Amino acid sequence: MTPKRASIAAGGVVLLTLLVIGLIQLAGSTPAPPQVARLSLAQMRTRLTGSSQPLAGLHAQAGELLSGGLPALRGRLATLRGWPVVVNKWASWCLPCRAEFAAFQAASLVQGRKVAFIGIDSGDTSRSDALAFLRAFPVSYPSYFDQSGELGAAITDSTFTPVTVFYNRQGAQYIHQGPYPSEAKLEQDVRRYALGA
Repeated sequence: MTPKRASIAAGGVVLLTLLVIGLIQLAGSTPAPPQVARLSLAQMRTRLTGSSQPLAGLHAQAGELLSGGLPALRGRLATLRGWPVVVNKWASWCLPCRAEFAAFQAASLVQGRKVAFIGIDSGDTSRSDALAFLRAFPVSYPSYFDQSGELGAAITDSTFTPVTVFYNRQGAQYIHQGPYPSEAKLEQDVRRYALGA
């Protein structure tokens, strides 16, 4: 082996070693499922009592997993025309989704009287897994069950999870790929992209 090839091979080994170390550190830093404030759905509904329609309709379905696919969600979005809307695509098996759920629980309570929140459970193979997740990590809004992933891809323009779509009052859309690291960052984006503040 020539010295040049030996140097390239050594560089490749070093690069591969650094990559493996980085992946191990990344795996070790995967966020644990959130320690969600243990509010019941009834407590959440109480906090949002007095919300205007159609937001009150969302709060009445808090924690539910709705069927109907794309036509049902598009119909729901049509009833929300003129309202700021946040649509979060998640799955019960998705660790980044689980990590950001506490932020969505908190933000939907803080902003829920003026912003509509909706979930899309995309890619879960069973409704029971999704419902168990929603019981463990309740939120003040419903989600649409999307076993095939087609609904989530149509709304978020992505096959990945999590993805969050913001609609402002005029219907302009902003898509955020990836998890939210904190409630503060999520609320900042709600104000910026949904409320236009």
